[in-house]
Amino acid sequence: MDQRWTLGSFLFVLGLCSGLKQENCTNFNLQFERVFSVPGDVAMLNSTLVSSDVFNFTTVPYNISWYDSKTGREMTNQTGRILVLGMTLWFLNLRLDDDGEYVSILRTPYWCYRQATKLVVERPIARECGRPRKARQSLTKGVTDILSCPLKDYMNKLDSYNISSSIQWYKDCEPIVDGVGRYTYIHPARLKIARVDLKHNSSYTCTLNFTLGGIMGSVSETIAAWVSEMYTLTPEVHEPANEIIKKPMGSNFSKRCRVFVPCVGNPFVEITWLVRNKLIHSTNPSDRIYTTEERMWRQDKPKKGLWLEQVLIISELKEKDFDTNYTCRAYSARGFPEGYFTLLPEDPDVMLPVGSVLGGVTVLFIISVVIYYLFKVDIVLWFRRAFPVLYTNTDLDGKLYDAYVAYPQSCAVGLSKEVEVFALHTLPQVLEKACGYKLFIAGRDCVPGGAIVDSVEENIQASRRLLLLYTASTFTTKRHTSSTSSGNNNNNNNSKSSDNGDNSDIKNSDQSLDGSEEVYPDTRQQLECVAAMHRVLLEKSLKVILVELEEITPAQLALFPESVRHLRKKQGAVCWWKNQRMKKTCTTCTRRGEDEEKSGQETQLSPSLSPSSRFWKEIRYRMPVRGKRAVYPEKTALLIL
Repeated sequence: MDQRWTLGSFLFVLGLCSGLKQENCTNFNLQFERVFSVPGDVAMLNSTLVSSDVFNFTTVPYNISWYDSKTGREMTNQTGRILVLGMTLWFLNLRLDDDGEYVSILRTPYWCYRQATKLVVERPIARECGRPRKARQSLTKGVTDILSCPLKDYMNKLDSYNISSSIQWYKDCEPIVDGVGRYTYIHPARLKIARVDLKHNSSYTCTLNFTLGGIMGSVSETIAAWVSEMYTLTPEVHEPANEIIKKPMGSNFSKRCRVFVPCVGNPFVEITWLVRNKLIHSTNPSDRIYTTEERMWRQDKPKKGLWLEQVLIISELKEKDFDTNYTCRAYSARGFPEGYFTLLPEDPDVMLPVGSVLGGVTVLFIISVVIYYLFKVDIVLWFRRAFPVLYTNTDLDGKLYDAYVAYPQSCAVGLSKEVEVFALHTLPQVLEKACGYKLFIAGRDCVPGGAIVDSVEENIQASRRLLLLYTASTFTTKRHTSSTSSGNNNNNNNSKSSDNGDNSDIKNSDQSLDGSEEVYPDTRQQLECVAAMHRVLLEKSLKVILVELEEITPAQLALFPESVRHLRKKQGAVCWWKNQRMKKTCTTCTRRGEDEEKSGQETQLSPSLSPSSRFWKEIRYRMPVRGKRAVYPEKTALLIL
């Protein structure tokens, strides 16, 4: 590598020391652009070899030399005449014999390149102001129009040298004063003419004055302007309007480009779409990104002109299409106005997932409520069975019985054989034997010869629940005590009350709201109901489970005591008659055999006596919870303190 670099450097130095004819360089031939000038003006020749198309000029060192093709001599700086500045060769004061080709040779350590530039020096035409070579520009009659000086390359080069310059305009041979008449100088190098008419059909010369290499010089260009009644003004891009558009991924998309060209006649204007600075040429719908054919129509009011429209279509938006500017550009002699839009992915619709979540939660809540409503008893019983440690052990509360069973006695009105069987046999068989509850049943557990009032009060107080069994005729006997009869029977009542003061107090404690005294067919059940309702409604120290043994009609319910009706409305009743009706309906579906064997003994509980039947589940649901969590009185006392 060091030997190659040494050899390259030697050839590079040899090229610098050799003449034009000794080198074999890559020849880029004569530039197409000629430089036209006149004697006395400044001329600028530019080499285009410093380009990435030729070599990597940013990393490879290079040197440029200029040569006169006629003599083969290298061009060097000559005070007041020639100035060599890298890729630019300046003639500060042209002469006729400067006409000819000038060659620029660019040398690198490895190779060299050459290019020729043609300089044409012409004599001015006698009795004519301006240069013999003229640029042609049109002016539109009746509007304000602009002429552009063709010396922008000179101005840009001088700006790169930080050299100030000035422009002077002439019409024919007369200088144009900025701001006088219809003329206004516009930076850089433009002349605005207001209300153009036919007299502006003339030659205009722009002269650039500057100082370079210590020499004051100038260069001029002449414009042959003609006035036309056909005009085309700067196109106006109406859509897109430099906007931001949001679209969802995967959707199709279309956007139109609408351009209005103020004109009379046929304008030479073309519109096109650019994506990432690349033109979209395709009009084939099979392509993912394509445009429609250009459409145009004329407009006379409110302003004459031509509308141009072209639609950009993207059949399916992909990730690479977002965060990109899409530009619609109008190409015309008046300029290249453009409008753009930026395509961004659409913000996620939070309402949709939120709505879905809320909808799902609502549906789940409704389903949960329905399930709980339908299976509440089963859920609670399962929870009690699965987590008994969460419930207090009732054996430590000082109560003797889980429930006190109150039902019409053998002498009571409305007693039937079925009621007695249910109270004395069915209830104990299921609740005591199958479920483990401890019941107090008056007809079974009463101490013979004991006082009824004391027995009822004591055993109800020792029970956690009261099971009140009743039928349609249990509470149908009622005696109304009016104001007139109360006086006649006062002595009798006093005598009765003196015989049994305790019974009188209990009777008087359960007065109905209409002023009547409620009297029950059976003395024991009367005492049980009064004591139970007193504890339920007033003391709130006892819970009553109403067990309805037969269907009650509204007329029969109206004869019930107010307290019983209130309790039945508040908490409902467990209906044995519904269980019996279901049993009768499903008998043919649940029978396992035609006859019971083994001496008439059932091998298992029938559906009506099974603790898992609906009726007994409701009874168990209302009965005390048989928990395992212990409560220590000493800790409770400490917490209270």
